[in-house]
Amino acid sequence: MKVLILGVDGYVGWPLALRLLSRGHEVFGADNFFTRKRVKEVSSDSVLPIRSFGERNRRLEESTGKWIDFYHGDVSDPEFIYDLLGDTEPDAIVHLAEQRSAPYSMLGLKQASETMQKNIISTMNLIYGVHDMVPDCHILKLGTMGEYGTPNLDIPEGFFEVEYNGRKDYLPFPRNAGSWYHWTKVHDSNNLMFANKVWGTRITDVMQGVVYGTRTTDITDPHKFSRFDIDEVWGTALNRFCAQAIAGLPITPYGKGGQSRGFLSLEDSITCLTLGLEKPPAKGEYRVFNQFDQHYSVNDLAEKVKEVYEKKFGKKATIKHVPNPRVEKEEHYYNPESRKLRGLGYSPKGDLQKDLVKIMQDVNDHRDRVMALKDVIMPRTVWGKSTGLPH
Repeated sequence: MKVLILGVDGYVGWPLALRLLSRGHEVFGADNFFTRKRVKEVSSDSVLPIRSFGERNRRLEESTGKWIDFYHGDVSDPEFIYDLLGDTEPDAIVHLAEQRSAPYSMLGLKQASETMQKNIISTMNLIYGVHDMVPDCHILKLGTMGEYGTPNLDIPEGFFEVEYNGRKDYLPFPRNAGSWYHWTKVHDSNNLMFANKVWGTRITDVMQGVVYGTRTTDITDPHKFSRFDIDEVWGTALNRFCAQAIAGLPITPYGKGGQSRGFLSLEDSITCLTLGLEKPPAKGEYRVFNQFDQHYSVNDLAEKVKEVYEKKFGKKATIKHVPNPRVEKEEHYYNPESRKLRGLGYSPKGDLQKDLVKIMQDVNDHRDRVMALKDVIMPRTVWGKSTGLPH
């Protein structure tokens, strides 16, 4: 199968490419390296050192004899996406080429507008490009569990049966996103669903939980590391907590720490995406997967990081709650469903407790980089406060 990965240089894109190559697929990749630039924009960097894409690809070819056919460009440019699809003629496309940070989208008008424009236009370019150039192609779009928000209901996989005033229908589950970034993913889902309705475009819409981890079965040495961000804009809560423990800083849950989210390991994320590609939807099908293994509260994560750090490194760690810069429910019901991937044969392998040991060892091996970045871990972006006009 010929697979095109948009956003191939990213945290998920790079290990997914490695996995698909190892399984005998032909892999094309595209990226404009905006994440690398945007991370520098907030004075941060990946704690795990990652080489340029050219260097990564060279080392990949030297060690395996395989490589990624790479295209440098911006998916929000329609000419680029049409030329790319014409050159590669993929059987499947994995769409990861979007600004992926909720906090970044909340920095101010400039970042909010850029997130809206780039993300939504990129997906529209892809929709039309596939329709015009490769109409039988399967689009696998990486969305987020954050599209649903935190309703006081069980969260189904995309659709549910509803009764109102004595009538029933099967409808998309309401989305209630919590950031400009998350709303772009909702708009993407709506646009893809509509493309499927009018053209029969073959689509898998993956609502992914928070991914954690530094290793997969294909990332066995530091030369193949994917990125690992710890700052308040690009790093997840778990990443920040690990870095804080290693740096000897307090572990800082936001607010009460009762916020719950779905999580899965990087290994399981790659396994799920690979399964979704190798077992594609039928022609004309639109399907939704909720992709996560377990759900935890922020307090659960803080306690687990503290426990693992103290046991592995023999030093005390402290937990200190800080004011929540986000506008969100801090205590809420959270019970999403995740059945469809298991129906395709998926069996999760991740174990947060064991994976935390590996994560913290890898982060500790680069403690000097953690210490150099410790000032960007704490929140500075207040979501309920407008920064006014961009400068």
